[in-house]
Formats: sequence, C-alpha cells, structure tokens
Amino acid sequence: MPLPASSTAPGAPPGARVLLRLLAVLAVVLGTALAAPAPAARAAVTLTRVSDFGTNPGALTMYVHRPAGLPAHPPVVVALHGCTQSAQVYADNSGLPQLADEQGFLLVLAETGTANNPSKCFNWFQSTDNRRGQGEALSVRQMVGHAVTAYGADPNRIHVTGLSAGGAMTAVMLAAYPDVFSAGAVVAGLPYDCTKNNSPYTCMNPGVDLSPADWAQRVRDAYPGYTGPWPRTAVWYGDQDTTVVPRNATELRDQWTALHGLSQTPTRTRTIGPDATRQEQYLAADGTVAVEVDRVPGIGHGTPVDPGTGGEQCGATTAPYFLDSICSSRWITRFFGLDTSDPGGSDPGGPDPGDGTAACWTASNYAHVQAGRATTSGGYTYATGSHQNMGLYNTFVTHTLKESPTGYFTLADTGCP
Repeated sequence: MPLPASSTAPGAPPGARVLLRLLAVLAVVLGTALAAPAPAARAAVTLTRVSDFGTNPGALTMYVHRPAGLPAHPPVVVALHGCTQSAQVYADNSGLPQLADEQGFLLVLAETGTANNPSKCFNWFQSTDNRRGQGEALSVRQMVGHAVTAYGADPNRIHVTGLSAGGAMTAVMLAAYPDVFSAGAVVAGLPYDCTKNNSPYTCMNPGVDLSPADWAQRVRDAYPGYTGPWPRTAVWYGDQDTTVVPRNATELRDQWTALHGLSQTPTRTRTIGPDATRQEQYLAADGTVAVEVDRVPGIGHGTPVDPGTGGEQCGATTAPYFLDSICSSRWITRFFGLDTSDPGGSDPGGPDPGDGTAACWTASNYAHVQAGRATTSGGYTYATGSHQNMGLYNTFVTHTLKESPTGYFTLADTGCP
C-alpha cells in the first residue's frame, strides 16, 4: 500500500517530508518493476460508468457491474481497489463480478485517481476523507444511495470490501456509516483512525498496538450518538505481508470484537481452502458470526485469489497484488450471506469448527513472529504458548508450528499434526 508522493507523516519536519515523498515514489516504482510478469490478459469485465450519483465531494468515479437477470431489490457489494490499481483491474482479477452473476448482487466499484492521490490510493489516512459527511467517504455513501434509488437495491443489504488502501477505506466506511453497511471485509487494511496520532507508515509497519477499548472508541467517535447495531466484519491477511503487517489483523479484530462486546478469543476455529487458511470466528449471542479473521499462509500483500473453474475457485492473477492461494471473494460473499453454501472448509482434510483438529504452519521465524505465532527476545524466536526456542529471528530459519489448542504453538518439524 504505497502512500501518495504528496502525503507526509503528521508532524514530520520538511526534510523528512521530502524523504517520505521520495520513498513513496520509490515504493511504487519498485513494486511495479519487481512484479512478476502478468499472464496473458483475459477479456475485461464489462463495467458501466455512472456519471451523476451525487455531489461527489471526494471526486471519485463510480462503476457498476449489473448481472443479467438481476433480481428485484438486490443486495449490493461495494468494492474499493488498492493503490496503483483501478476499478477495472479490481473487477478483472478479484472474482467479484463472477460471484455477482452467480449470486445475484449488484457490484458497485469506486475508483480514485491521480488527481486525488499520485499513487491512486484512497485517502484513508486523511481526516478530510475518512470522516462521516465529507470527502471520499461521503462520495462512496452517495454511490450506495444511487444504487438504492436507481437500481432498486435493498438498503438493508449493503456490504463493502477492499484491498490495502481500499481495505483501510472499507474500515472507514464501516465506522463512519454503520447505519448504511450491514457487513464489510477488510483485505490487508488497517484499523479505523489509526492515523489519529500516528504516521500512516507506522500504522502499516510495524503497526500500532492499542487496547480493544481504545480501538472501539475511535469507531464510536466517528458517529457520536449512534446506538444501532455495528456492522459484521471480516478481516483477511497474508501471514507474510510486510507492507501492512499481520499485526493489523489482530488490531482490527480487537477493534470490532470490542464494538460487538465480544471476547478477543475466537469462539471457534478451522482451516479452509486449498492452502489451509486459518479462519477464526467470533460469535454473537444469537449465533451469528459477528467478526471473522482469515489468515492466509505463505502469501504477502494482496487479494487472495484461486484462478480456475472449480466450484470454489475465482479470480485471476493478471495484475500485481492478486495472489494465487484461496478465492477470498467467495468466502467474503459467504460471510455477507450472499452465498449460503459452505463446503465445511473446502479442504476435505481440514477441520470443521470446533472439532479440535490441530492447525499447522510452516514459515520463516520472521513470518511466524509477524503472524503472532511466535515472539522474539534477544535476537531469538520463541513459540507462542510453549515458549520453545526456535533459533535466530530472521527470514532464513524456517520451522513448522502446530497450533493446539487455539493460540498455543509447539515445534512440529518432524510431522504435523
């Protein structure tokens, strides 16, 4: 999630601001230069541009993918792209249009551009854009209003998801408009209002550790006096993300479980998908999943996709930051309640919720620490729970950890589970 060349950390001296601008530009250039060559492009998804959806104070562009045979009063999914991307790129690679066609929802894609931000990032870190009733946040809200009036969408089934800066902006929309969105899914994003008293770079890496109560209060402050239900929230992260580190997944969990009045210990866990993604679910009193955290093993910063024609597959990797692993969009729409099928984890060998099966994780010591499976002290790495010494804290030493019970890790290099 490179920040715009024009953005600076709050309070940074002029010399630091110049350096930050240069680093931001370098990050974009290097990210593009080092990206793997893209496969041959598929036919682009057809999108319709909507030119008049409101006053649009955030100067965003609205696109719509309307499936043929869309039912009356359809649900809506709003999608927010990542830095350097576009609405078209997100539509072509995320798998969401395919799922809209299958499941009968209206897909709305918001797009920002270089006039707003040189790196085409949503301005999740600017108070002029991340507050209710102004800037980019209000523009996205107006897109939802247009979807309801122009397409007859169901105002009680509005959802939002996005990647990186779009993921952080997803958290903005859930916090600023809890009366509009019933659920959201943050992919490699950040807790709401982390930049209230921190630099965006600090929020991204190494991340900011606040208490659940403090995080929750930042959301409450986004809409003072709101007494309605809080949106259900899913969080998706690659466990080797060094751009927006996995600590942010934990802080997002803390923020939204606290808002729902829930413990930060998951009600149930399981592994899902072909890559044994670890799914943690936090259930409300009525049995619904209020908060969900999905930690994808072995990938860095991007939207997890699983190209192919299988029933659980979706998406493409024809652009950077779409990572071949699991069809996260299908699981996200399932979390939204738009896809009622659940294959018990997709992986026939994976555990169902609460069955007690151990989860296994193979990664470098650095990645284990970043994902919370281990801690570091004095240059060495120790397994969380068992405190077994795993050796030097670096990216070269690799171990397999077994997790059983939840949150307790032991070395399992000779076999797991």
